[in-house]
Amino acid sequence: MKEKIKVAIIFGGRSTEHAISLLSAQNVLGSLDKEIYDPVLIGIDKKGQWHYNEKSMSLLNAQDANSISMTEMDNPVLLSQNTNQRTLTSVNTKETISRIDVIFPVLHGTFGEDGSIQGLAKLANIPVVGCGVLGSAIGMDKDIMKRILRDDNIGVAKWVTIKHTSKGVIYKDIVETLGNELFIKPANLGSSVGISFSKDQESFFKGLELALQFDPKVIIEEKIIGREIECAVLGNEYPKASIPGEIIPKDGFYSFENKYLDESGAKLQIPADLTENQIQRVQSLAIDTFKLLECSGMSRIDMFMKEDDSLIINEINTIPGFTNISMYPKLWEYSGLPQKELISKLIELAIEAHTKQNKLKLT
Repeated sequence: MKEKIKVAIIFGGRSTEHAISLLSAQNVLGSLDKEIYDPVLIGIDKKGQWHYNEKSMSLLNAQDANSISMTEMDNPVLLSQNTNQRTLTSVNTKETISRIDVIFPVLHGTFGEDGSIQGLAKLANIPVVGCGVLGSAIGMDKDIMKRILRDDNIGVAKWVTIKHTSKGVIYKDIVETLGNELFIKPANLGSSVGISFSKDQESFFKGLELALQFDPKVIIEEKIIGREIECAVLGNEYPKASIPGEIIPKDGFYSFENKYLDESGAKLQIPADLTENQIQRVQSLAIDTFKLLECSGMSRIDMFMKEDDSLIINEINTIPGFTNISMYPKLWEYSGLPQKELISKLIELAIEAHTKQNKLKLT
C-alpha cells in the first residue's frame, strides 16, 4: 500500500485574523482526502508557540468566529530547518513526532500570508501550498501591490500612503487628491480589520489612528462606486480562473462582521449576474493580476466593476478564507471543482512547484 503524504495543516498564528484561521482550517481538514493524505495538525497560539494537535484541532466554540479559540495544549513542537529531515520535533521530549511532506498554511494575515511561513518552508526545503515568498509579500502589502499594478496599466483606486504617524498629515490636501469619501486601511492586513470609512476630518483622523494601531503604513483610498466582483485563481504557470461571484453587503462595505460573524451580513451571489463578455474580462484580469504579482497555487482577486464597465483591482488574497461561507472554495465548487478535489489540487500544485524549484542549479 502506498504511504500517505503527510500534510502539515498550520493554523492560528499571531495575526489579528487568528480566529478566522481556525474556522478556515476546520474546513480544510474536513475536506482533506484521508485516503491519500495524512494530516499533521499544528496550531500556533497567539504568542507564537507551535503546538502539535495529535487527533483533533482542539478548539473551543468551534463554530463561532466571535469566541472560537485553541484549547490549552502541552505538546509544543519545532519544525526542523534541516533540509534533509523535514520533521516535526517535540520540544519536551526532543523526539521526532512526524515527518512533513508538504505544508498547507491556513494562516491569514501577518506572520503567515505575508511570506513568513513561506520563507520558513523554503529554508526547510518543504513544499508549501499557495504563493511563494515574493508573491505572498507583494499580495500582502497593498501599497506595493498597487504600484506594480499601476505601472502595468491595470486599474487601481487612487491612493495616498502614510507612514508611521498621523502628524503632518493635511486633511485638505488628501481631500483635494482623493475626494472627501475615503477608505483608510492598514497596508498589511486583511479581513477588513482596522479599516474605516470617512466623510469628514474628524472621522478621517479617528480612522487613521485606528489603522496605525495595526500597521505603521496606511493607505488612504478614494471611494470607488461599483459592483464588488471576486474571482478565484488556481494554478502555477498556467493558472485558471473560476466563474466570478459578487459581494452585495447590506451596509456600507464588506466589513469583518459581514464576512465572518453575520451570515446574513452580505449576499454572496454565485455566479455574478454578468454577460459572457464581462465574465471573460473579469477572468482575464484576474489571471493577469495573478501572474504579474508573482503568485502561484491560489489567490482570490477582488475587483470593482464600475458603471462604464471598467474594472478596478481592489486587492488580492493569497491565502483566501476557507470557512463555510468563504468565496474562494464556493467559487470553485460552482465552477465544477468540489472542495475535496480543490484541496488535493492545491497540494499537487505545491509539490509540482517545489519539484521544479529543486531542479535548479545552486552552484
